[in-house]
Amino acid sequence: MIGKDIIKAANYLREGELVGIPTETVYGLACNALDENAVSKIFKVKNRPTFDPLIVHTDSIEKAQDFVSEFSPTALLLAHHFWAGALTLLLPKKSIIPDLVTSGSPLVAIRIPNHPLTLSLLRQLPFPLAAPSANPFGYISPTTAQHVAAQLGDKIPYILDGGSCNLGLESTIVGFENGMPTIYRKGGISVEGIEKIIGKVQVKTFSSSNPQAPGMLKSHYAPRVPLILGNIDELIPQFADSKIGILSFQKHFAQIPKNQQITLAVSGDLAEAARHLFAAMRQLDELNLDVILAELLPEQDLGRAINDRLRRAASQ
Repeated sequence: MIGKDIIKAANYLREGELVGIPTETVYGLACNALDENAVSKIFKVKNRPTFDPLIVHTDSIEKAQDFVSEFSPTALLLAHHFWAGALTLLLPKKSIIPDLVTSGSPLVAIRIPNHPLTLSLLRQLPFPLAAPSANPFGYISPTTAQHVAAQLGDKIPYILDGGSCNLGLESTIVGFENGMPTIYRKGGISVEGIEKIIGKVQVKTFSSSNPQAPGMLKSHYAPRVPLILGNIDELIPQFADSKIGILSFQKHFAQIPKNQQITLAVSGDLAEAARHLFAAMRQLDELNLDVILAELLPEQDLGRAINDRLRRAASQ
């Protein structure tokens, strides 16, 4: 069921049920983060491996400090600057956070989402919410309540409808290795934006197993149709006998039917491209195509995070 009833959503969560929730990044599949039985339902419903940790959501820095044992000055600086927002911090956890949430890691990924409905929901709850993206594991992340319903609607009792996600890309995850600020996942806050606040950071590439943080797996965000990355003009002749879909940054390709191609941002605005990315991938995936041809965006600001998602969605 889709609706805007925060009280109903809160009641389901208190009962140990799962609820789809809106955030500024993507829709999350939420449960009481302190209830292991509820958390185990997330892994089951998403078919998500238990070695891939979850992000904990709360509504204030004060509450976040209830769940972490150490908040370094640098982490606190980032929190004050970017929360509520698309920043997840990887910090030493207190024992109140179940090991299942962190996949056995002593670190917990935590953030304050910037969405009025979900912030209002969190303020009504006596517990934080564990919430990965509300999609079957490995598939394209949802950016509307309808996307969640199409994928998981028969498996969860309620989806809180907060409209389309403003940002459309998952949060940036920052942790600290031997005190060095480290970006584990590129996301809605750019590397440049973070470095402006705290100086130089190191950036991790994704891992293929036992990720140190949520969303680090090599293959992820993938449509069912093979997605090929490269120079679209050069790729089109290679697939002349196929039904081709196009996912481009700014350009239109006259030789491909209009309804089989999506331009992310004719204006060249990377924020606009980020907002449209997952919905565009999903739209093309539903067209009964043989292949989707896509190109990388400029490797700067949000373009870095978009390219990260495209590389992980790609078949080759």
